[in-house]
Amino acid sequence: MKRTIFAAATATILATTAFADDSMMKNPMVGGAEMFADKNIVENAVNSADHTTLVAAVQAAGLVETLSGEGPFTVFAPTNDAFAALPEGTVETLLKPENKDQLTKILTCHVVAADVMSEALVGMIEDDGGMHDVPTVGGCTLKAMVKDGMVMIEDEQGNAATVTIADVDQSNGVIHVIDKVLLPAM
Repeated sequence: MKRTIFAAATATILATTAFADDSMMKNPMVGGAEMFADKNIVENAVNSADHTTLVAAVQAAGLVETLSGEGPFTVFAPTNDAFAALPEGTVETLLKPENKDQLTKILTCHVVAADVMSEALVGMIEDDGGMHDVPTVGGCTLKAMVKDGMVMIEDEQGNAATVTIADVDQSNGVIHVIDKVLLPAM
């Protein structure tokens, strides 16, 4: 039974990836834009209409150079809708220069210092009995799990985000698009 659940989750995740032909995998579109495996995380993110808030936050936190660097990085990338779902005024407050440290903490809790594709993540979840700890560069420990055939990422406050687009390959890692902002413990 457990193998069946993980096989279904892997199939669901892999189904989000398009193939140009039988021999070459092509990145999925994100935010209406083509994502290029030979560009870095920041170069691709700026083209996604669904990630303008994330890009503005990365710029305000001074993380552009870091996320443009060699990596490898895995970024759980919240959409504009995910940021909009935060309490009113939260994003505007976080983008103020005096809140740069708090913004940086939140953003780096979305970044893992490794290149982790969905198939590998599902394998780690399976190996760990259904939940895998994911340490981030921001010092947070996220929890990855599979629920209803979808990979979920739980933050330190117990909120769970769903990976909506997996395996967006980058020159310096991978992006997995998520539907919620992950928050560190209070």
